[in-house]
Amino acid sequence: MTYALHPTRLPCGNRVLDLNRTHVMGILNVTPDSFSDGGQFRGHEQALAHARAMAEAGATLIDVGGESTRPGAAPVSEQEELDRVIPVVQQIAGALDVVVSVDTSTALVMREAAAAGAGMINDVRALRRVGALQAAADTGLAVCLMHMLGEPGDMQNAPSYCDLVREVSDFLAERMLACHNAGIAEQRIVLDPGFGFAKTHAHNLSLFRQMPALLELGRPLLVGVSRKSMVGLALGRPVSERLYGSLALAALAQVKGARILRVHDVAETVDVIRMLEAVESAEQENLE
Repeated sequence: MTYALHPTRLPCGNRVLDLNRTHVMGILNVTPDSFSDGGQFRGHEQALAHARAMAEAGATLIDVGGESTRPGAAPVSEQEELDRVIPVVQQIAGALDVVVSVDTSTALVMREAAAAGAGMINDVRALRRVGALQAAADTGLAVCLMHMLGEPGDMQNAPSYCDLVREVSDFLAERMLACHNAGIAEQRIVLDPGFGFAKTHAHNLSLFRQMPALLELGRPLLVGVSRKSMVGLALGRPVSERLYGSLALAALAQVKGARILRVHDVAETVDVIRMLEAVESAEQENLE
């Protein structure tokens, strides 16, 4: 396979993301047990209201998840995930001018979410569940492939790497090849390094520092570190006090080449991105 060096657009269903700038993806968990906001937005009206608020704050994508993937999380049944996710996807797609992303590894959820108006599949298992690869191919949607070893229930059981960045890169390259063989166009693929998934605190920090190496795969990077344990461990902060650390990582991720930032705190992150863009786009003053 060959990789485009600088992708500038990402087709997402009936919308296209301009990758010349960094986008903010707002997190909408419709689960009772997510690590940061579990249970807050399980009602359909509450979920739509929160999605609307994030869109008004500047999110161009809303990521809807019905199965918690926090460390130690147990899987949910296919029907329960469908019941949680599909009505919310349908409501948001019909009411808001955003790309609706569905955070799922389940083939039927992918198909039903596409029919309900989703524009992206965001899969922490990188389409490795039974039927997921073919389902994603059939939908024609954008796909985000994330690096993770094992399952959420056991992924933090002493993860080990000989060459962290190389192994993450090789995993993502292999999943890209699997997508290619299934008929998923390269232009539809986004990559996620998987911070907090099968990685120690030291792994997370080292991978973040070396993240530009993953750009050699030729696809846009999605980074999700909002309120995660790497912030808490570095700063000694509980989940409720991780905003500033999360914003620091958001700024650093943009500088290192990320094109989608998956976050809880949309308005604050949008301000960070806009400020960086204002500086980078300013013309050099003539001081003579």
